[in-house]
Amino acid sequence: MTSGENDPKARGGVLLVSCYELGRQPLGVAWPAGFLREAGFDPVCRDVSVRPLTRVEIRHAAVAVISVPMHTAMRMGVSVAEAIRAVQPRCRVVFFGLYAVLNSAALMADGAAACLGGESEEELVSLIRGWDNEDALDRSPDTGKRHQRFRVPDRSTLPDLERYAKFEASGRSEAVLVGSVEASRGCRHLCTHCPIPPVYRGRFVAVPEDVVLADIAQQVAAGARHITFTDPDFLNGPGHALRLARGLHAAHRHVSFDFTAKIEHLVERGDVLPELVDCGAAFVVTAVESLNAKVLEILHKGHTPADVLTALERTRMAGLPMRPTWMPFTPWATIDDFREIIGFVESAGLVTHVDPVQFSIRLLVPPGSLLEDHPEFLAFRGDLDRQAFSWTWRYADPRMEGLQREVAARVEADARDQFGEETTFARIRDLAGGSLTCHAAVATIDSPPAPRLTEDWFC
Repeated sequence: MTSGENDPKARGGVLLVSCYELGRQPLGVAWPAGFLREAGFDPVCRDVSVRPLTRVEIRHAAVAVISVPMHTAMRMGVSVAEAIRAVQPRCRVVFFGLYAVLNSAALMADGAAACLGGESEEELVSLIRGWDNEDALDRSPDTGKRHQRFRVPDRSTLPDLERYAKFEASGRSEAVLVGSVEASRGCRHLCTHCPIPPVYRGRFVAVPEDVVLADIAQQVAAGARHITFTDPDFLNGPGHALRLARGLHAAHRHVSFDFTAKIEHLVERGDVLPELVDCGAAFVVTAVESLNAKVLEILHKGHTPADVLTALERTRMAGLPMRPTWMPFTPWATIDDFREIIGFVESAGLVTHVDPVQFSIRLLVPPGSLLEDHPEFLAFRGDLDRQAFSWTWRYADPRMEGLQREVAARVEADARDQFGEETTFARIRDLAGGSLTCHAAVATIDSPPAPRLTEDWFC
């Protein structure tokens, strides 16, 4: 540390900034806070989706670590970095998370001191210690390849759970507070559109059970009555998942939970679902994305349209509501594909199981994506939009461009005016030129409200 610089070990000397984590209390800063505090630092966590940084907080910071686990956070994070540099030019800015790795070249060129991802909390501590001792250069170390001893996330300086999304269950009179934990990182699979494979390359890292259960316990003590497992796929390690579900249920029988799993795993590992439900599983999020076999093959999803029906049957037999997610707008999709998705959601009685924003999702291809140089994508790829941190592309079916804009505008307007899923769904169906069959109408009317979080899920 040179004369005139702030002390990173002082209170707030390390400022950990979350931009957005789907309405959840952010693990992206709670994780490194736990490592830093054990190492003798006194970090402060701030979530700019709850309130903006103050000039005082920025002035005290020797190092600002900006968490960018998703694209929305990445775009917000760049603006946060600019604001920090304007107030405190000496502050070293570190980007931390999946999108820090994918965009490291651009971020480093723009002045970032380091870009870290994967299991890099220990690397972050070493980096800040080195800067403090004046014996380390600014660098962007190799990422996503380290094994480390996990510490319990430190949530002590984060906003209360009341400030975040709630859980609403069918038959429950009021929404309850939600906690979130990470039982594993990475993923065994290589879906081409996902930001995880370029960083983890098929690696799956289980977080020790005692660490996860301790994090659950501190959030239950803070009022949480529902837990979201934020893992990319909770069933990557089904034995690990079952042990955690049993541990949660044994310690907190009144607490429910939700998780995310691939269609492929719901089909192949569906035998674990009944016990997960017995332990409190309230719903499962699963990325269907498309019902077009060619699109699923390009995305390397590992499932077929027929598998979607099998997974739906298995979850229903287990009493586990499915909340499918979609990506209707890709270069290869047609308007008939969109209508097929709408028809499936209607006929399967899933209208209240799908957040309307899902019907507007457009493929995002960041730098470093496995799709970036994929032959099927190259035919439609445009230029790299450096401001948006993604590649531009065009549709094979030009009608999809206008439809996507119309659907997105309708979803935004209806959310602002607080219309329900059924109303928005009917309007989206009309935009696509569809019609509601008698069977689908009955399914929609009779479908009870599905368990849900009050913040829409997307990535």
